[in-house]
Amino acid sequence: MLRTRTAGTLAEVGAWELRDPRLTALLESYALAHGLDPRATPASAAVLPYMEHAFGTWYVRGGMRELARAVYERCLARRVEFRFGTEVTGVLEKDGRAAGLECADGTVTEADLVVAGVAPGVLDRLCRGTPVRGDGGVPARPGEASRVTVLMALRGGRPQGTPHRTVVHAMDREAELAALSGATPGGLPEHPTVTVLRPDDPALVPDAGHEAATVTAVVPAGVAAPAEDCAEKLITAAGRAIPGLRDRLLRHEVRTPDDIAGETGVAGGAVPVPALAAAGGRLLQPSNSTRLPGLFTVGGWSHPGGGLPHAGMSGALVAGLIVEGPEFRGSQ
Repeated sequence: MLRTRTAGTLAEVGAWELRDPRLTALLESYALAHGLDPRATPASAAVLPYMEHAFGTWYVRGGMRELARAVYERCLARRVEFRFGTEVTGVLEKDGRAAGLECADGTVTEADLVVAGVAPGVLDRLCRGTPVRGDGGVPARPGEASRVTVLMALRGGRPQGTPHRTVVHAMDREAELAALSGATPGGLPEHPTVTVLRPDDPALVPDAGHEAATVTAVVPAGVAAPAEDCAEKLITAAGRAIPGLRDRLLRHEVRTPDDIAGETGVAGGAVPVPALAAAGGRLLQPSNSTRLPGLFTVGGWSHPGGGLPHAGMSGALVAGLIVEGPEFRGSQ
């Protein structure tokens, strides 16, 4: 009787199918980039490098702020009203459905529908402690990983032919995985895997005599290592991809999990991962509908998970649920 084995994790795919450890490191980096241990990441994650190879990646000229600006201006054109600096304290419920929002200044804004894109646990608090997510056996999952990012201004222009993105792999795989699990104090090994971005974008620099570069590494959510200690490790690692980096470094700014937590309200500054099949549903996010009619959820902490494309898809799914009704299951 012939028996076949099927790889269950991304690490097994690499071990069984690849003969060069450098290719294995490349494959596993698609899990590590999201803060996932490739030894526990389902083999379905192998679709990520395939999709990038087949369809490429995209970049917004001027940086992500330009995407936010374009969406904002489009909304204004569609007569959307924004209220900034307004704290929401509760979801108004009337006749068993969401009916608007209550604000800290005592005002109430009535609405036919409410769409929320808030951190895990916040929505339940806004609904007076009543859990409204988790139908179908997929509860809101806590964050596991965050990011340390160093934004760098460099002397000298970007050399012609420079890659937009370079992944500098860790020198010690086991140390990397130990750091990701939280076993390493400070959350970063001495030589972490980092992603170096060097976009060919004149909107990010004052003139042709300067270059803007970003280096990012994954750390466990809530890590409280000194920002400059993390920056030193990231800059050292990035130096393997940018010749003469320290001589060119004009100034830098560090973004830590604390910064992410302060701006998003997510505990530990966690960053959501894309939804992945298998793993017993461990890497799925709750559906976009809730137990409270009229209340929907969008963003990385809802289906289909983290990342800007997925967050955009969550908005499209909610639009479909609103227009087509609860039986809507996406494009057919």
